[in-house]
Amino acid sequence: MQQGNQNAMTVKKGLPKQLQNPIEQIQARYNHFNDAFKVWLAKQTIAVETAVVTTASAAQGAAIGAFMSTLSPDKPSAFPIPPPNANLNPQAMASLKQAQALSGGPLIQARNFAVMTGVNAGISCVLRRLRGKEDVQSSMAAAFGSGVMFSLVSGMGGANAVTSGVFFAVVQGGLFQVGQKFSQPAAEDINYAKTRSMLNNLGLQNYEKNFKKGLLSDNTLPLLNDSALRDVKIPPGPRLLILDQIQREHDLREKHGSRR
Repeated sequence: MQQGNQNAMTVKKGLPKQLQNPIEQIQARYNHFNDAFKVWLAKQTIAVETAVVTTASAAQGAAIGAFMSTLSPDKPSAFPIPPPNANLNPQAMASLKQAQALSGGPLIQARNFAVMTGVNAGISCVLRRLRGKEDVQSSMAAAFGSGVMFSLVSGMGGANAVTSGVFFAVVQGGLFQVGQKFSQPAAEDINYAKTRSMLNNLGLQNYEKNFKKGLLSDNTLPLLNDSALRDVKIPPGPRLLILDQIQREHDLREKHGSRR
């Protein structure tokens, strides 16, 4: 069976390109192009990188905006423009302008999203190059700028620009913090360093949670017995391996101690 699998793999590798999986070919070419593009972009000046990143992000945002507008057909009559003598309070007027800004057709939505995503990416690129890192402050600054520009180009008015910028910044800052929290690996518990190493060497790393549930830390390793391992629901086979390993380490320490 193993020989058959090896032969199949060899045949697959030896197939001409026209008979190989076209999706895999496209994916490989895209990854190669993307890696080469990133290397090239990192060597450019801050002005060139910012221009390229802003343009690419704006194009992507325009495509997203145009697509989203097709999901909700434009209905201008749903948000009529109030007459000049209408006595609307500023908050109601701001809400109406925001609704009108978000109800445009494909071209309007493409423009709005292009400005929003392009400005955000451009500011982030500049701050990353100047500060040498990406953090919540840079993320919020970029979001504030994109919120201000979105408010201006969408017709919501300059009076709402700062409010929109602050709203964008707060939301982006919260999302950045949540993303950082979930992207960072969990810190290893130093109280189980020896236990983890022993279980990994024995191929029993799945039982680390049993040790932690029973509070069987590194300090308890010399005291472990079959009853303690049974209490944390470790099967007989792994229990024997663990106890044997502990005994071996104990004998090794005793042997080295006697030599001294």
